Amino acid sequence: MKKTYIICHMAASVDGRIDCSMLTEIPGGNEYYETLDELSLTATLCGRVTAEFEMAEKGTFMPSSLESLNKEGFSRNTSAEKYSVVVDTKGCLLWKDNLCDGSALVIVTSEAVSKDYVNYLNAKGISWIACGQNKIDLAKAVQILADEFKVD
Repeated sequence: MKKTYIICHMAASVDGRIDCSMLTEIPGGNEYYETLDELSLTATLCGRVTAEFEMAEKGTFMPSSLESLNKEGFSRNTSAEKYSVVVDTKGCLLWKDNLCDGSALVIVTSEAVSKDYVNYLNAKGISWIACGQNKIDLAKAVQILADEFKVD
């Protein structure tokens, strides 16, 4: 079985996010993007806070019902060569469409996400993975990305 690898890039920040536009102004900051290009990755992963400031639309998703999905599941609404994976445990980010910088979006959330949010993602053509009851089961999410989205 082919194993999926996650390469984690961490940078110190004051507010819990990396300001991507400022990264190139830090000495050596260009090396980050050059390395990403050289790796020819099939997916990148971003946390909610960074995604909120750098990728998502302004505002917060407000479900009309508090009924949660309450089960593990996924929907591959878009097949692509590259994916932008965003971790959004409760499902609160808003999206213009199903692409981010030319990569198809995949939202990873917990099973506590509202059914309304999953329906919202489906209507936008945004793929999603829900696993873990109250917090994301990242190991399971990575397995689903490998098996169902062919992310390696």
